[in-house]
Amino acid sequence: MSVAPLDFSPPRPLSCAEAPAAAASGTPRARIGVLIPAYNEARSIKLVLAEIPAGLVQEVVVVDNASTDNTAAAARAGGATVVTENRPGYGSACLAGLAYYAAQAAGQAPEILVFLDGDHSDYPEQMPALLAPILRGEADMVIGSRALGQREKGALLPQQRFGNWLATRLLRLRYGGTHTDLGPFRAIRSEALRQLGMADTTYGWTVEMQVKAARQGLAVVEVPVSYRRRIGTSKVSGTVKGTLGAGYKILWTIFKYW
Repeated sequence: MSVAPLDFSPPRPLSCAEAPAAAASGTPRARIGVLIPAYNEARSIKLVLAEIPAGLVQEVVVVDNASTDNTAAAARAGGATVVTENRPGYGSACLAGLAYYAAQAAGQAPEILVFLDGDHSDYPEQMPALLAPILRGEADMVIGSRALGQREKGALLPQQRFGNWLATRLLRLRYGGTHTDLGPFRAIRSEALRQLGMADTTYGWTVEMQVKAARQGLAVVEVPVSYRRRIGTSKVSGTVKGTLGAGYKILWTIFKYW
């Protein structure tokens, strides 16, 4: 199976008209929550929060993963609920956010959860495109594919592109489907997410979700999303140690369930 060619052209301006809003006529309404794991993202988190479409989501939770800067204060100033998780790891932060949502009363907890990063590399205004297949009853989970969308030059480093290509190729080989990305920008029905029994506390989180979804036969689709250079230096791909560690964990997770 061929892989979509990589595109390095600058992203075009985004339009929510290209992605039906959740409140559009004829589209069911749903309680939607957003979960943003964040570590030392004080410079970017308010920008991310400001770009989430107004009126679309019920609550935005930023999980401050033991930041040493003012991430928590900036997130609160941007209108988010802040949950603190001192155990390091992307997955640890996500699990803490899920625990917060799970504690909400029936009828108040979100029916759909959206995950995105706090470094301003994703485009929150494309959230309606992510939600549309779920709201139409066509999918349990939707992955925002950077491989299918437009990317700012330099947004994905060579090691990220290679690792993403290798991991998604392995997923297609083992489970079929059309996996093209392990990107963090994704939406999933809350009940489907509970059924997955997520456990990874590191950067294997996203691939664990995709592997378990495939094994359980969830309806998973991809939609193109744009991607830009992050604000600040990546804690993973920005160092050799971080890149190797994340790559190892992703491959380990794939073969764990092989």
